[in-house]
Amino acid sequence: MAMSTGLRRCGRRLVASVCNNREVSFSTTCQGNNVIQQLQHGQLQETGKSLNLCSAINQALHIALETDPRSYVFGEDVSFGGVFRCTAGLAEKFGKKRVFNTPLCEQGIVGFGIGLAAMDNRAIVEIQFADYIFPAFDQIVNEAAKFRYRSGNQFNCGGLTIRTPYGAVGHGGHYHSQSPEAFFCHVPGIKVVVPRSPREAKGLLLSSIRDQNPVIFFEPKWLYRLAVEEVPEHDYMLPLSEAEVIQEGSDITLVGWGAQLSVMEQACFDAEKEGISCELIDLKTLMPWDKETVEASVRKTGRLLISHEAPVTGGFGAEISASIVERCFLRLEAPVARICGLDTPFPLVFEPFYVPNKNKILDAIKSTVNY
Repeated sequence: MAMSTGLRRCGRRLVASVCNNREVSFSTTCQGNNVIQQLQHGQLQETGKSLNLCSAINQALHIALETDPRSYVFGEDVSFGGVFRCTAGLAEKFGKKRVFNTPLCEQGIVGFGIGLAAMDNRAIVEIQFADYIFPAFDQIVNEAAKFRYRSGNQFNCGGLTIRTPYGAVGHGGHYHSQSPEAFFCHVPGIKVVVPRSPREAKGLLLSSIRDQNPVIFFEPKWLYRLAVEEVPEHDYMLPLSEAEVIQEGSDITLVGWGAQLSVMEQACFDAEKEGISCELIDLKTLMPWDKETVEASVRKTGRLLISHEAPVTGGFGAEISASIVERCFLRLEAPVARICGLDTPFPLVFEPFYVPNKNKILDAIKSTVNY
């Protein structure tokens, strides 16, 4: 317990450092000029307020609590804003019976959320860092994911949403930088969602909260302050399990999610200078993922590159690769490329060598196109 508490204190110092970063605008392509989709309640308006990803998450939580009195937000340090300040102001507005702190026990936090959701409530759980989600693994995998199935659809905990920040942050080391999404993509019964930008984060989080299945919502903490764009202020939802082609191309398909999209976009821009046309796809929902959109793109380009921060072995990129090879084998002009994290614990001082950066992706684009 002492070690665990120490790690979390370290995390709070890490967050304070991250939050001092200067805000910069998110890239124009990843702002989602093409993401406006026909939704259940009509066309999403493009006008809005400039928000970073953290503020967009906060706005989505405000809307969720306002529009559904059965919604609750809880987790470690949540009632006074959380270490990243994503829940700031919620307890003051909605009261400490609906927004409250929990003990330092991830298994208990998720277990309580399952019970709350099973009683027809919307349980919005925060796990302070994705690195700390593993004590709750049994509750997620053996309880939440199987609740409906084992009862023959008599009971469910579909109102459960687990929010957690994931991924590299520049100086987080091996306990504040992991990307564990692939662990949960192996589990039937839960959905896994990862946004790339503030606009996407708000719409996808509201969809996740209102979905009829348990959802793990991974938030790229690198982008909490760095990603800034116009976000509609009203209540809107973006569909789950629909990938988006955010840049069209003809020579190679690139697939990613979360913070990695901005890195891949930079590589696409540099590749274009060398005459290579890249099609960039944001998967957005990893489970269940949109195979049809990726397949259609690969049938057009004949080449596929997947990039994620998690280690390459057993990463979700391997599942995408296997599925596309099964579906598009005769259309492939080159082996599927995977540019991912290394098969080591996430390093501290060697993070620049570990992460799949723009240059690694650009080299892989050129070698795949020239295969």
